[in-house]
Amino acid sequence: MIIAAGGGRRIGTPEALLHQDGKPLVDQVLETIGTAGCDPVVVVLGAAAEQVRAEADLSDARVVVNRAWGTGMGSSLRMGLNVLDDPEIEAVVVVPVDMPGLTVAAVRRVAALPYPDVLVCATYAGLRGYPMLFGRRHWAGIATLANADVGARPYLLAHKNEIVDVACDTIADGCRVDTPELMVRWGLSVPAQRIGA
Repeated sequence: MIIAAGGGRRIGTPEALLHQDGKPLVDQVLETIGTAGCDPVVVVLGAAAEQVRAEADLSDARVVVNRAWGTGMGSSLRMGLNVLDDPEIEAVVVVPVDMPGLTVAAVRRVAALPYPDVLVCATYAGLRGYPMLFGRRHWAGIATLANADVGARPYLLAHKNEIVDVACDTIADGCRVDTPELMVRWGLSVPAQRIGA
């Protein structure tokens, strides 16, 4: 699941509109998790959803639009979990769209135990980050506690002894682009013709 609904308040534009090397970042993240073997892939859009649909190739994903995206990541996470209605799916990988340093290797490492009772977090320098893997048995609890901008954090704190931490320092960069300075560092931009459209 790719969470691509935020308005990008701190960077001045929705994260899903960011481009790198002329390609929408959401396309790159979709390709990364698809190559890692995640299927199906759900993309949760929100802010500027129609612009994102116009610019990105989301034909390989199930796209849902969170009209309540302004309430924070929690509502997008709940919406994404709610559409995963295939009982054969035992776990879901969750990543935010604003991770240009995400790699296939990191997704595969986190998703190595796709069982219904698992909770897995990538770590960078010992700090938990994305991607995360949530087993199906945890989905209802995560959806219940996910609110505002905290996402799954309350649930993970309540179940911290169950989390499997997987170090991804050497195979990915866990940075999330949430400042203009980080946009510059990663070479990210918003196509001029789309700004304010």
